[in-house]
Amino acid sequence: MDSIYRSTAGREHIRRWCTDRLDAWPVPHERATLTAGGAQTHLVSAGSGPTTVIFVPGTNFNAAASLPLATALVAAGHRLVLPDVPGQPGLSSGERGISGGRLSWYGTWLSEVLDAAAATGPVVVVGHSFGAAIALSSPSPRIDRLVLVSPGGLGRLRLTPGLLVVSAAWFVRPTQARSTRLLRAMLAPGHQPREELVEWMTLVARHSRSSGAPGVADLPAYAVPRLVATGAHDIFLPPRRLAPAVRTLLGTDLRVIPDAGHLVTEEHPGRLADLV
Repeated sequence: MDSIYRSTAGREHIRRWCTDRLDAWPVPHERATLTAGGAQTHLVSAGSGPTTVIFVPGTNFNAAASLPLATALVAAGHRLVLPDVPGQPGLSSGERGISGGRLSWYGTWLSEVLDAAAATGPVVVVGHSFGAAIALSSPSPRIDRLVLVSPGGLGRLRLTPGLLVVSAAWFVRPTQARSTRLLRAMLAPGHQPREELVEWMTLVARHSRSSGAPGVADLPAYAVPRLVATGAHDIFLPPRRLAPAVRTLLGTDLRVIPDAGHLVTEEHPGRLADLV
């Protein structure tokens, strides 16, 4: 099996980081592993309430790296399910190319996760970046509403020369300083990344080779209520470019969150929880 991990030791290092963060999370939760789309999938479940919220993280992120938003969603009174996306660093399958490069595979994978983890009651799927492209591609009739944050899958990402330089330096020779520089580019001006997130991104570059741009979402034929939001300073998906695609492809208006960049999930978890 071709793995996203550069070595077995690197895979274990990343898995240990994830389990250590989840062990230290003060919110009561459960963890489980199931098979969806033929891929081993790790789930974290927390909270209670009439509505199940499934959060699908973006490229290089997972449940353990998304705990600020997870905490906010549980505090808002939701039952929360956080799957680690197969093919991304974390506690799910690390098999490279498991999707065959198709977002439709991820859409089916999410449908199977939903069937297993939210068999009854209303379901809201929150997706960020690549995770939003996955959410858009799910044909599940169980989804009552989508909340898409800085969504990929609607067009090409914007990669400026400066961002390419910062990304290449981080990937080729990862250090804490280079991870910090990359994360700052994904935040609004003046915002600083969490120390844990800097540590995580450094581990990702050292030990894994996950996929990048999500491609084009495979939109289901039926309509699902969708709320789409992004940061005013999103470097990958500037609102002026994203808004026309959201209007044309999804038939709704883009909500722009001031004082936020691409990582709205980090900068304003409480505001996103309010949107759900």
